[in-house]
Amino acid sequence: MTRSGGLLRIHAAVLLFGLAGLFGKWLTLPAIIIVLGRVLFAAGSLGVAILLLRRPFRLKQRDDYRSMALLGLLLAIHWYTFFEAIQQSTVGIALLTFSTFPVFTALLEPWFFGERLRLRDLGAGLVALTGVSLVIPEFSLSDQGTIGALWGVASGATFALLSILNRKYAAEYSGDLIAFWQDLSAAVFLLPFLFFYEVTILPSDLGLLVLLGVLFTGLSHSLFISGLRVVRTKTASVITTLEPIYAIMAAGLFLGETPDLKMIAGGSIILGAALYETVTSRTTGLPPG
Repeated sequence: MTRSGGLLRIHAAVLLFGLAGLFGKWLTLPAIIIVLGRVLFAAGSLGVAILLLRRPFRLKQRDDYRSMALLGLLLAIHWYTFFEAIQQSTVGIALLTFSTFPVFTALLEPWFFGERLRLRDLGAGLVALTGVSLVIPEFSLSDQGTIGALWGVASGATFALLSILNRKYAAEYSGDLIAFWQDLSAAVFLLPFLFFYEVTILPSDLGLLVLLGVLFTGLSHSLFISGLRVVRTKTASVITTLEPIYAIMAAGLFLGETPDLKMIAGGSIILGAALYETVTSRTTGLPPG
């Protein structure tokens, strides 16, 4: 594979990541059921891919299975907050506030790895917070936009924590194997919720869930990971900052959601802080949520 081919795969994967947010609006199911469908079909598609490539499913140590299960639970929480943000507000607000995750990563990493907190990371956090305040239409807990933004920030924080905890395993296992075990674990944790929600899954809903899990999760992760063979991790991480831009453009085209100038200004500040942290911080090589 050439470098240009790898870059094309990375861009295609990030585009699919951005479009995944649309399913939060297209599906009328509760967020937790959407996540269940996503991880279930994603694990299935990744499992088939691993089988076809004749790669081993086994992990090196028994404790790794326990760790993957706990990280799968964290992944389920992350994606639940992500789709809750979209359903409570707009795709743009959800994706922009989620994009704070590189800042959270920089602020949380010192606590986990005994590293010194850099003042410039703290400054980037304050800048991102300023951007979030501009993205929120009206700071009130009775406002749907505010609630959605808070869920989006929670989504960014949980993804940052997931990325940090995955740092150890990114060096030992391929990204698709990590994604398979964590998606499978998330599905196991979420299956009992089917008994607590009275939902009717229509054939159209099932089709959208299959698309979300197979194309917009399983395939997108595989494209991203294969692209990393010839593209530097730092370069790929910078490209992922395009995810909310793709999402906002798609939301405008398919949902009629048009950002106002205040939201564009706030989003630019958030993405600027995220890009700064992406360029200056360590990266794991794992695809975004």
